[in-house]
Amino acid sequence: MKEKEVWAISGFYGFLASLLLLAGGTYLFTTTAIAGIMGGIFCYLLGFILSTGLLVVQPNTSRSVVFLGRYLGTLRQSGWWFTAPLTSRPAVSLRVRNFQGDKLKVNDHRGNPIEIAAVVVWRVVDVAQALFEVEQYQEFVKIQSETAVRHIASQYPYDSFEGITGTSLRENTDEVSEALKKDLQERLKVAGVEVLDARLTHLAYAPEIAPAMLQRQQAEAVVAARAKIVEGAAGMVEDALEKLEKAGVLDLDPERRAAMINNLLVAIVGERGVQPVINTGSIY
Repeated sequence: MKEKEVWAISGFYGFLASLLLLAGGTYLFTTTAIAGIMGGIFCYLLGFILSTGLLVVQPNTSRSVVFLGRYLGTLRQSGWWFTAPLTSRPAVSLRVRNFQGDKLKVNDHRGNPIEIAAVVVWRVVDVAQALFEVEQYQEFVKIQSETAVRHIASQYPYDSFEGITGTSLRENTDEVSEALKKDLQERLKVAGVEVLDARLTHLAYAPEIAPAMLQRQQAEAVVAARAKIVEGAAGMVEDALEKLEKAGVLDLDPERRAAMINNLLVAIVGERGVQPVINTGSIY
């Protein structure tokens, strides 16, 4: 069911018509004739029926008009209106809303238990679908949002390890948020809801594996730092030897060259300060 516009006129005209009918009924009641009394009752009844067609639409709110189970249309423009009488007119807010999801415990793509939560920014764009296609569209948004978060969390690993490249929940938040938004929009379009934004607000390993994963991250950081230090040290040693040989300061055989490389690498890479040994004689 798609939204459509309902017939409505200014509420002033409906109020004026109801007022005239009530005034006419009062005048007819003043007569003693049976016909006048019957006419007064009819005017009162008709005036009361017309008065039920008056409604007020608040800003950023819609009112849908339903007559005996039939959807007549929706009124979005704010103001005082007169529409079909004897109808029900449920209101639906058109404002932008936030849904802050609870922390969910799920397994990521590698099967690691993680905690994840997201915030969803949404609004109703089709009132008829929100009212008549789903049961309680606010609850529908909540359940589908949690389902989408669980689905997205299972599609990506929490982090990239051991040189494995690809999208991860921790490192690629923008890509994950965009995927979550598209997934949610697909799920919520049946309810006439537009998803404006979806972002992760909480992401962490589950408490039972958090210490072990922290140690793993720390170990990888140490290994990466060591690799960078060794790479830089090798370059420094190579440049030093090349400059010394070009300057004619040293002319080392392979064994002495290997020993100097070893000493320089130890001096540069070592965490503690080295103790130099001063050779007062020939290096040979």
